[in-house]
Amino acid sequence: MDEMRAITPDDLADASDGFNAERANIVAKNAVTSQGIRAVARVPEAAARNTTTFDVEVKQGDRCDQQRSGRCWMFASLNTMRFRVIKRLNLKTFELSQAYPLFWDKLEKSNWFLENVIDTVDEPLSGRLVAYLLADPIGDGGQWDMFRALVKKYGAVPKEAMPETACSRNTQDLDRYLTRYLRGAAKRLRETHEAGSPAEDLREMKKEMMEEVYHLLATCLGEPPATFDVRLRDKDDKLVLAGTYTPRRFFDEVVDMPVDDFVSLISAPTADKPFGHVYTVSRLGNVVEAGGVRYLNLPPEELKRVAVAQLKDGLPVWFGCDVAQSYLRDEGVMDTASLDVDSLFGFPVEGCMDKAERLDYGESLMTHAMVLEGVNLDEAGHPTLWKVENSWGKDHGKDGFDSITDEWFDEYVYQVVVDKKYLTDAERETFETEEATVLEPWDPMGSLARCI
Repeated sequence: MDEMRAITPDDLADASDGFNAERANIVAKNAVTSQGIRAVARVPEAAARNTTTFDVEVKQGDRCDQQRSGRCWMFASLNTMRFRVIKRLNLKTFELSQAYPLFWDKLEKSNWFLENVIDTVDEPLSGRLVAYLLADPIGDGGQWDMFRALVKKYGAVPKEAMPETACSRNTQDLDRYLTRYLRGAAKRLRETHEAGSPAEDLREMKKEMMEEVYHLLATCLGEPPATFDVRLRDKDDKLVLAGTYTPRRFFDEVVDMPVDDFVSLISAPTADKPFGHVYTVSRLGNVVEAGGVRYLNLPPEELKRVAVAQLKDGLPVWFGCDVAQSYLRDEGVMDTASLDVDSLFGFPVEGCMDKAERLDYGESLMTHAMVLEGVNLDEAGHPTLWKVENSWGKDHGKDGFDSITDEWFDEYVYQVVVDKKYLTDAERETFETEEATVLEPWDPMGSLARCI
């Protein structure tokens, strides 16, 4: 029995003999040990597909850079919003502050976490739910619905009104120490409950804890401005905006994006999530009073249809994907044909699971949010290649943008955010009226875009 369970010397000899019997294995070994898997599996013809010309395209300003932070979802959201300011005021470029929503997101996530701690004080510390809550209380990642909640409550400010700091450019230490504080806070709340204190005591403790969270964030990021002055000049150097604003007024009057009209569509072809229905994720969110997330699950063809429609109307599209899959990062090419890993190894590795199986078995989920800002179409009007605004600076890819083949979109794009007017009447009615199926907190559709 033990011989059947263990790796034996005969097993090793057979594996070695089989490996060395094939010339291709020796060539692959020499190449990969010298250059790495991706460099050797790279298909040069795929890199040539990253064109710079698109049939439908919306022009943004200068490329933004999230640096060493997981704020891609914020950058993607702000890039869809700044586009409106650039277009309306005829600006050469413009950026909204990314440090400003970072402050409020960390504050609101801390409150969300402590509320969940209070709600689960009778759950076992060793149970899956509490372990999940403690694993990453205030990570950088997020979702569109979470950003919408932030701008509705706190507005937005130009980058000059709250510039980057050392802790926003690289959030590692901020996250580490705030997480440690919050885990200690969770310990104190649970112990106070176990000692028999009433719920009112826990609420008072939480209030004091949140004041300390504010102090920590202000130390790392500075305090968000209550008011600020704005002076903006257009491409012709004409002063087109001047005045003093609050963040809420600036968002309402200058950004002027009806965020409640924009809805999240996902594409998850797993058996537990039939297409055409609405889903939410238990305990996923940031602003308590805004609630959590809400998705309508549709086939990839529908996500592409609405994305093309919004691009044709001159507006970019927020989307979430699994960015590391079949990706030539230096060239900025996302293409299922860009890496031939299976031929390199001689058996299915990338091809061993389909999209649903990758989700079910933990191989894939949404990791990164970016902006669709262009698309090429074939003679029938179907998309063939997508232009993507990333948030990794102008030196990434081709002048800061990537491209996605339509085949890659099918496999690795999990979410788009569009104006609900592009939905069919039936889709819109379902999104607005159907009671959402609640997914477990650890469901792959509860993943947060946070790729650095």
